[in-house]
Amino acid sequence: MNPSSWISKIRSCLNLFEQDIEIENLEKKWLYVATIMVGFFVIVMGIGALVLNVNPPSHWETIDSASLHLSSEFAEDKLGVQPMALPDGTIQVQLVAARYGFYPREIVVPADQKIQFRMATLDVLHGAHIPMTNMSTMIVPGHVSEVTTVFPKPGEYPLLCNEYCGMGHDHMWSKVTVLSQDEWAALKTGGKQP
Repeated sequence: MNPSSWISKIRSCLNLFEQDIEIENLEKKWLYVATIMVGFFVIVMGIGALVLNVNPPSHWETIDSASLHLSSEFAEDKLGVQPMALPDGTIQVQLVAARYGFYPREIVVPADQKIQFRMATLDVLHGAHIPMTNMSTMIVPGHVSEVTTVFPKPGEYPLLCNEYCGMGHDHMWSKVTVLSQDEWAALKTGGKQP
């Protein structure tokens, strides 16, 4: 169907309105503007989905919250910065959110390098937000949340819960210490995270 036939259909719909009620010219113009805007937004979304491949997440990674402490990824000894980087050099950090805190309470990572946070919760819905970064996500019970960010400069960043989660919400924090690349290399040769 070509665009002129669509326009004629819209005009015929407007003509139906004119038969029953009288529409002022200004109202008609605004109706045209609104119709064009809706059409524009539909086209932009279609281009985003079909041409640019911008789509919602295609899969959810699920996990049993009740046995989270027994899982191979989120067991207590597996939390924090992982010793081996991913093949593309991204550093992976495992976190668990539970009432009264994020675990581990302190994380040390390098600046100017991709950091992938993988998070799960033991109990209720939590939020994770690090100010001055693009990291802000929901941690939903039964699902693994994953966010990748880069810390542009060394310093200390708070990891805060931005979703009210009940009693203990005010204790929901952790500290992310970001080291320069030189300090990170020295820490890696020392073999241990502080």
